[in-house]
Amino acid sequence: VFLFAPLLYVAAMLLYMGSLPLDVVPRIITRSAPGSVYRSPQLYARLRPDMDADNSTDALATVWRQTYKGGVWRPCIHNLTNSLPESNGYIYVEANGGLNQQRTSICNAVAIAGFLNATLIIPNFHFHSIWKDPSKFRDIYDEEHFVKRLQNDVRVVNKAPDFIMERFGHNLSNVFNFKIKAWSSSTYYKDVVLPKLVEERFIRISPFANRLSFDAPPVVQRLRCLVNFEALKFSNPIATLSETLISRMRERSAESNGKYIAVHLRFEEDMVAFSCCVYDGGDEEKKEMDVAREIGWRGKFTRRGKVIRPGIIRMNGKCPLTPLEVCLHLI
Repeated sequence: VFLFAPLLYVAAMLLYMGSLPLDVVPRIITRSAPGSVYRSPQLYARLRPDMDADNSTDALATVWRQTYKGGVWRPCIHNLTNSLPESNGYIYVEANGGLNQQRTSICNAVAIAGFLNATLIIPNFHFHSIWKDPSKFRDIYDEEHFVKRLQNDVRVVNKAPDFIMERFGHNLSNVFNFKIKAWSSSTYYKDVVLPKLVEERFIRISPFANRLSFDAPPVVQRLRCLVNFEALKFSNPIATLSETLISRMRERSAESNGKYIAVHLRFEEDMVAFSCCVYDGGDEEKKEMDVAREIGWRGKFTRRGKVIRPGIIRMNGKCPLTPLEVCLHLI
């Protein structure tokens, strides 16, 4: 009897299925995984009534009122007075990307030059095909202050000396160029880049955006901190304009005693395209982002074997915040 039980079960199922009409097809309902779809507008619509009903005036103050676990914030910079040892050679970098990436590249370039005991040539800003901004270092930052503030830590010069350039026919493209992987460790620079620097006396690193890991020894972190908070000052035209903007914002924030919040939303086409995230623009958004990706990074996202999973990217928290989402965080 037990041997025939499976056969009897299969026969009964076939009879049952045969009694169903053929035009009835069971529906399979698929649901997106939580957090994989952009739903912030719907969330905002649900929260708006509660936000309008909230009459508290110090909500922002309580949100941002935090204390450092160590008790007090301590400066990460201490000044050096020792003379610098003989340089191992010259380093030239191209700071590519937008202003934020360029600033990070400058900090990293100084840190690497100091770590390798090298002389840094004033970083060159890469001419970007999208922004088409021809600005040089001195157009954005106070170059004299930059060199002077770092004089006890890292040698910084405007250009390589002629006796060095003669070896390369006064042609920068003849200088050995390191193609360094993103987020490389300081150990990599010491073990791989330094020997070539000592041999050549002059090397290039291009591109240089994000070419140094965040996890670095204290001597490297100190130089990063020194550059970012003390060596980099905006040029006079930019500083003057920023002071004008700040004074206007303070004057027009009288209701909050001159306090204001300045937010750089950073929600730009190239960054959204690079993230491969999907928002609520439908097919039109997809077409525009596909075009932007192809213009900015030709073939990078369409090569064979490349799999893009927007839902997974969003679940991992790697999607740029929209202006709406930024405001929801600040409210």
